[in-house]
Amino acid sequence: MKTDSLILCLQLAATGQLVLAILSLFLGRLLGWREAIANMPLLVREVFLIHGWFISITLGIFGVLTWRFAPEMAAGAHEFLRWFAGGIALFWGIRCVMQWTHYSAEHWRGMPDRTAIHWIVFVSYAAFTATYLKAALG
Repeated sequence: MKTDSLILCLQLAATGQLVLAILSLFLGRLLGWREAIANMPLLVREVFLIHGWFISITLGIFGVLTWRFAPEMAAGAHEFLRWFAGGIALFWGIRCVMQWTHYSAEHWRGMPDRTAIHWIVFVSYAAFTATYLKAALG
């Protein structure tokens, strides 16, 4: 992949992660989980909400730093940026695996809308993984 193409892919990944960071803050509301979350034991509810915030913060950091340093990341300009890209690739790669090994197919199989969302999410995360892996390996 040429450097200009990789820069564009990194910018798209950055944008996607920033969108996910914002959406993650409203996940309970978007997915209709308000009642289920309210019925959780207090500690479980607090951990769930705090983890949601920290995932949003993490994705925000990934997105902002990727956007700011996309040209340098694409060029392999600094060892730190290669390691950073490798860490993000690992993050998204593990998330791809978990999409298939952790979530039950009951949540989407036989439901066209949910199946489409499942595949869009998986392909997006795989694209993030490939993009950051390319930046990490040069």
